[in-house]
Amino acid sequence: MNFPIIPEQASTIAMRLDIYYYFLVVLCSIFTFGIFFTMIYLAAKYRKIEGVDRPSVPLESLVLELTWTIIPFFMLLGLFFWGTWLYADYLNEPEGGVEIDVVAKQWMWKVQHSNGSREVNDLHVPVGRPIKLTMTSQDVLHDYYIPVMRVKQDVVPGRFTRLWFEATKTGEFHIFCAEYCGTEHSYMIGTVTVMTQEDYALWLEGGPKKSPQEAGEFLFTQMGCITCHSGRKDARGPDLNGIFGAEVTLTTGDPFTRDEEYLRESIMESTKKIVDGYTPLMPSFKNQLTDEDVMNLIAYVKSLKGESE
Repeated sequence: MNFPIIPEQASTIAMRLDIYYYFLVVLCSIFTFGIFFTMIYLAAKYRKIEGVDRPSVPLESLVLELTWTIIPFFMLLGLFFWGTWLYADYLNEPEGGVEIDVVAKQWMWKVQHSNGSREVNDLHVPVGRPIKLTMTSQDVLHDYYIPVMRVKQDVVPGRFTRLWFEATKTGEFHIFCAEYCGTEHSYMIGTVTVMTQEDYALWLEGGPKKSPQEAGEFLFTQMGCITCHSGRKDARGPDLNGIFGAEVTLTTGDPFTRDEEYLRESIMESTKKIVDGYTPLMPSFKNQLTDEDVMNLIAYVKSLKGESE
């Protein structure tokens, strides 16, 4: 997905905030260009040359002082009350809606729905219903930002923060971390998928049946595995293409074959067998995946062809 300079409007509050923003831009532009061109005009008119009429001017003017003080004061006061009204109205969460928990961690977003469904770096929501996120961080300060919804909220260690929005159109949209949180801050991105309420209900139930490889590929993306196993040279984990069946050496010096049991242990007890040359960074998914999920992930990894590292 490309990211436009001005994101589309996809929530109930987006248009109201955009109107306020555009008004600020236009007002500031009028004052900026007005002052700039007035300075240019006066500098050119009264430059130091012969024959320019320079009548004596009063050193002070009460009317002028009152004009450039009172008018901007009431303009800024109006902007203050307008912005405060928008903010206070947003803080007033509507009744009902969908409650979702979000936990931030370098460098991923872990999401849990009310029925126990989990996602990593993705957020599936229904259109036309208030979505209420309760958020916290496991490590450092993060910031959950969905540009098309015009919502943004700090995610703070040791406390809960709230964010809500109501989507007005279906589609896939960007999620960003908008607070610098470490060396891989730029990779802490995700996707919010807005679905019809019928499709969302089906998604919560598990969605349409897939083959083990397809279900495993879905889990591989959903659980954020691709973040570390992307195949890039700077990736934190090994490239999984052709990994199944390959002979490796463990940190203990023992040779080992990457078979189904090894893959299961690597997912559920990630530090039990470490391949020589790799740091044990992978978290355990022991309480997050069912046996069926693990089997599907193994089927997907086995289907990846290519030259093993």
